[in-house]
Amino acid sequence: MPTSLPLPVGFCAYVTNIGVKDTTPDFTVVASQQPCTAAGVFTRSSFAGPSVLVSRGHVAHGTASAIVVISKNANVATGAQGLADAQEVVAGVAQALQCAPHDVLIASTGVIGRPYPMARIRAGLAGLPSTLPGTDALQVAQGIMTTDTVPKSASAAVGAATIVGVAKGVGMIEPDMATMIAMFFTDAAISGPTLDAVFRRVVDRTFNCVSVDTDTSTSDTAVILANGAAGVVDLAEFEAALYEVAESLTKQIARDGEGATTLLEVTVDGAATPQQAKRVAKAIVNSPLVKTAVHGADPNWGRVAMAVGKATTADEVDQSAVVIRFGTQEVYPAQLSDADLGALSQYMAGDDVLIHVSLATGGSHTATVWGCDLTDGYVRINADYTT
Repeated sequence: MPTSLPLPVGFCAYVTNIGVKDTTPDFTVVASQQPCTAAGVFTRSSFAGPSVLVSRGHVAHGTASAIVVISKNANVATGAQGLADAQEVVAGVAQALQCAPHDVLIASTGVIGRPYPMARIRAGLAGLPSTLPGTDALQVAQGIMTTDTVPKSASAAVGAATIVGVAKGVGMIEPDMATMIAMFFTDAAISGPTLDAVFRRVVDRTFNCVSVDTDTSTSDTAVILANGAAGVVDLAEFEAALYEVAESLTKQIARDGEGATTLLEVTVDGAATPQQAKRVAKAIVNSPLVKTAVHGADPNWGRVAMAVGKATTADEVDQSAVVIRFGTQEVYPAQLSDADLGALSQYMAGDDVLIHVSLATGGSHTATVWGCDLTDGYVRINADYTT
């Protein structure tokens, strides 16, 4: 694992602890030395937190120059005071950085229903330097962690520019655009409308294809800032590079799912529509029976067949034409020997398990989603989360 990851040219950061909950980093600011075009995708939860409401409004301008993240407290379901507190944090960051409040985005993650400890946060804002001293994206990734066991970061080059992404999220993960926060920074020059369109396409193919436990967070936030310091890049290459970074972060989130021991990848092809492919893939990756079978290294393909069946109707899918594979081994409709089952069990005991379903509808649409196994560790983490 790398010990550092430089932010793109023109970006700087500040990561510290202000005592939101414990002594680990909980207050993170990343800013650009010049204005940025910006795009964002947020939770569709009707219980969206104040940080989402504020950032959704600010990013609608298509520009931003900074983002602040408070971890260990989601500031959700905190009423009018919670909204006022989020706005005060944004105003304080803007004052320190000498920019307009609408140029500052905010994200927050942690326990729901508890107000910010504003006395501590105000003290932290008072200590925020006008010139941020850091340039290490890995420190940013560490600063936004809650129950994550490892920081999540990735980068890719596109022409003379760089794209760097960081993310957090291990539980309450089923984005609908996990608790999920993802931030991307690039020195490529991209217009606001173009950046928004590209970002939404990439998010739909990555973060909207990950699930740990089927639960959509009140705080899901994915944003990108582009300051243009490296100049114009080829748009197709930019989208490919952004997808590479986002896919890496998506897999890191799934692999680090609370209590997880196995990364589960599900591909469905031969679907009549993209929506059908994704619906069936999500049904498989979200099934507790599939997830526990993966955890137990049990090649019980019947659980996959069950998930396909509950996600489709009889007029959509001919069950006799469907093919199910674990890894590259066909498990249905082929008949498996005891030796085959033994080899499959060894395969499923590995760190990565692929489930591949061909629907054979006559269509050519494909979807890939990512998740993880379901373990007693997940139960224990969430049973003890606030106590």
